[in-house]
Amino acid sequence: MKLTPGMKQYMDIKNANSDCIVLFRMGDFYETFFEDAKTISRELEITLTSRGKGETKAPLAGIPYHSIDPYIAKLVKKGYKVAMVEQTEDPKLAKGLVKRDLVRIITPGTVVESMMLNEKNNNYIVSFVKDKNVAICVCDVSTGEFKTSEVTEKQFINELKRLNPAEIIYPMSLEESQIIMSLSFNLNSFDDRHFYGEKAKDTLKQHFKVMNLEGFGKFSELMLSASGALIAYLKETQMNSLNHITKIQNYSVDSFMHLDSSTIRNLELNRNIMNNSEDSTLVSVLDKTVTPMGKRLIRNWVTAPLKNSISINERLNAVDALKNNLIKRGELLKHLDDMYDMERLIARVSFGNASPKDLVALKLSLREIPKIKSLLCDEKTELLKKISQLPELSEPENKIETAIKDEPNTIIREGNIIRKGYSNELDELRLISTDGKKFLADLEEKEKERSGIKSLKIKFNRVFGYFIEVTKSNLHLVPENYIRKQTQANSERYITEELKEMESKILGAEEKIVQLEYDLFFEVLNYLKSFIESIQDVAKKLAALDCLISFAQVSGKNNYCKPQINEEGILKIEEGRHPVIEEFADVNFVPNNCTLNLDNNTMLITGPNMSGKSTYMRQNALIALMAQIGCFVPCKQAQIPIFDRIFTRVGAYDDLVSGQSTFMVEMNEAANILNNATNNSLIIIDEIGRGTSTYDGLSLAWAIAEYIHKNIKAKTLFATHYHHLNKLALKYPGIKNYNVVVDESNDNITFLHKIVEGGTDKSYGIQVARLAGIPESVVNSAKKVMGEVEKEVKTFDKIEKKSFESEKDNIVKKEVVSLNDFILKDNDSKSN
Repeated sequence: MKLTPGMKQYMDIKNANSDCIVLFRMGDFYETFFEDAKTISRELEITLTSRGKGETKAPLAGIPYHSIDPYIAKLVKKGYKVAMVEQTEDPKLAKGLVKRDLVRIITPGTVVESMMLNEKNNNYIVSFVKDKNVAICVCDVSTGEFKTSEVTEKQFINELKRLNPAEIIYPMSLEESQIIMSLSFNLNSFDDRHFYGEKAKDTLKQHFKVMNLEGFGKFSELMLSASGALIAYLKETQMNSLNHITKIQNYSVDSFMHLDSSTIRNLELNRNIMNNSEDSTLVSVLDKTVTPMGKRLIRNWVTAPLKNSISINERLNAVDALKNNLIKRGELLKHLDDMYDMERLIARVSFGNASPKDLVALKLSLREIPKIKSLLCDEKTELLKKISQLPELSEPENKIETAIKDEPNTIIREGNIIRKGYSNELDELRLISTDGKKFLADLEEKEKERSGIKSLKIKFNRVFGYFIEVTKSNLHLVPENYIRKQTQANSERYITEELKEMESKILGAEEKIVQLEYDLFFEVLNYLKSFIESIQDVAKKLAALDCLISFAQVSGKNNYCKPQINEEGILKIEEGRHPVIEEFADVNFVPNNCTLNLDNNTMLITGPNMSGKSTYMRQNALIALMAQIGCFVPCKQAQIPIFDRIFTRVGAYDDLVSGQSTFMVEMNEAANILNNATNNSLIIIDEIGRGTSTYDGLSLAWAIAEYIHKNIKAKTLFATHYHHLNKLALKYPGIKNYNVVVDESNDNITFLHKIVEGGTDKSYGIQVARLAGIPESVVNSAKKVMGEVEKEVKTFDKIEKKSFESEKDNIVKKEVVSLNDFILKDNDSKSN
C-alpha cells in the first residue's frame, strides 16, 4: 500500500521492533495501526476504526495520552511488549513532519510506574545462561535490586518458582532447548553476543563505571555472562542510564533454607490452597507492616528462612527488644506509617519519569528519617544498631521543599509545580501573567462602563486568543474602535489593539512559565540522582525495621515465645499451635508437644481423618520456619535446630495440566524427598500410598519410612492410615508411634485433637462418614461389609507376609531407592 510520510515514520519504527505493540504519539493520542490496532482493539475493548482512504487506508485504534497508563498496564499484564514513540519536537515549531523517536520499550519485567505494580510484591526480571550449571541474574527495575548466583538446574527451577519473575531473558541459542520448553513464564530471547564473556564484562564495567568488578565481590564467568546480558537488555529497552542499579551482589541459594514449590504450596506460606489468595496464609498472619518496602521484604523473608544462627539470633533479639518496648515501637510505627515507597520513588527519579507528587512523597518520607534515627540511638541489639546508622538526607529534603509546591500539578507540561521564591525569572513571569489577568478584569469593567453594555465579556479560546463578546441585542452600542473577529448565532466577537497587545504579553509569559517550570523540575530530578544510593540504603534498613516491628506486634498480640536456636539437632516444641488456624478459625485451638532429636528422629502418627494429624504436622513445620525467619513462635517454649530444607508430601490431587495421576504426583514428590533430603532436613509426609492399591500403598509407605529413617536420618513426621506401619517402631528404636486421641461413646466419636505416644489400629472411617452426613442406611451397610473384610484381613500376616516383605525388599536397595523403577515395574505388571 502507499504510505504517507507519517505512516512511513511509523512503519520504520514498527519494522525495527516487530515483537512490540507500537504506541505512536500523534497530538493528544497514542495511535496504533494495522495488526497492532486489531490487537489492542481486541485486548483493550476499544473501537477499531481506520485512517486514510483507498491505497492509504489503514486499521487504526487510538488512546488519549492523558489516560494511557491503565491501558499500558493491561497490555503488559497480558505479556505484551509496548514500544513508546514520542514527539521529540514541539509540533508548533516543526517544519513539516514532526520528529518522533522510540523512547522506551515497556515489558512485563521492566515496569516502574506505580499504578502498574503491586506494592506488596517485587517485579523481578531474570536472565540466565546455562553450561554445566545455570547462572541466574535477578533484577527488580522498580527498586534497583540486582543480584546473581550460580546454581544447579534443579535449584534454578525452584528459585524461579520462589521468585516468580514477570519476565525471563535467555540466549537465543537456547530457543529449542529442553530447559526453555519446561518453563511456563514470560520468556524473551536475546542475542547471544550479549552473553559472551568479555562483552558481558565490558557492559557491567561501563554501567558501574569501574575498571574491574572485584570491588563488588567474586563472580564466576557464567554469573557475569548472565548479569552483563541483563544490563544490556535493560539499556536496550529502557534507553536510560539505570543509575539506580548501583551494585551487583553475589547471593547463594545455600545461605537460606530451601523451600520447593510443593512445600510453599502445602504450608500455605503466601497463597492458600482453596482459592490461591493471600487470605489465611502465614504471610497474612505475620504481615502487619506499614510501608510498601516492608511488605515486599517480609514476603521475601517468609520464603527464604535463614540458615546462619548468628543472623537468626540478631533478628530474634531485635524482635525481643521491640516487643518489650511498646511505647518506642508505637512511635517508630507512627513515623514509618508516614513514609511512602522510597525504593520505587527514587527509582522513578533515576528513570526521569517521577512526577511532582512523587517528589513531595519522597520529601515527606525523608522528613521522618531523623525522628526514627533518634528513637533508635540507644538500642543495644546488633541489628537495631545497624539499622540506626541512617545517612543524613536533609539536603535532598530541603531541595524538594524549596523547589516543589506542596500540592503540585500532576502533569509536568501544565505547570503549577515550582514554589514561589525558587526562581526569580519564574516569579517575574508569573507577575506578568497575574498582572495581565488583573488588567483584563479591569479592562472588562472599563469597557462595560464606556460602552454601556452590561453583558460584555472578555473571553479566551485557543483559536482566537482573547476577545470581547457582545450579544446581538447590544450591537448598536459597540464602540468604533472594536474590530470584528467572528460572528456567532447570538453574538459577535471583537478585538481591540489594547487587548491584543496585552494578550501577547500574557500568552508569552504563560508559555515561558510552563517551559521554565518543566526545565526547573528536571534540574531538581538531576540534583536528586546524586542521593540515589543513600536513599536506597535507608529504604532497605527501614524495610527491615518495619518487618521486625511487625514480628514484634504479632508475637505480643498472639502470645508467641522466643525460640532457642540450637546446633545439637534438637526439635522440642512445648504446647505448639498452628499460627494461621489459631488466628482465623473460630475454635479453641488444642496445643500439642513435639520432640525430635538425633536419637528419636521419626514420629509415626496414626488416627482418623479430621482428627488433626495434618494440622499438627504443618504447625510444627511452620514453627520451625518462623524461628528461622527470625520471628517468635506460637508455643509455650521451643528449641529449634537449623534446618537446611523442609519437605512436604501432603494431600492428594491430580495434576491435570501435565497429565499426571494422583499416584504419580505422590511418587514424584516422594522421589524428590528421598533424593534431596539430608540429615538436617525436616520431612512432613501425610498419607502416602493412597493413590494405588492397599498392598502397594502399604509396601511403599513402609519402604519410604524405613529408608528415610535408616539412610537419610532426617527429622520426620509421618502420618498414615496403614496401622501395620506401627511395627516399624518395634524394629527401630528411633521411630516412635503416636496417635490422635478420640473419645468413643455409643458408636459416636469426638476428636480431641491431642497427640499422644502410642500406636492405634482404629481408623473410625465409618464414624467419620456419619459425621459427614452419609445416610444411616449406608453407614449400617458399610459396617456389615467391614465385618466381612475384617475376617479376611486377619489372615494377612499369615498369607501375605512373604509377598509384602518381598515387595518391600524390591523397593529398598542397599544404598539408593529408585521409586521411578518401581512405578514402571508396577505399571508394567498391571498392563500385563
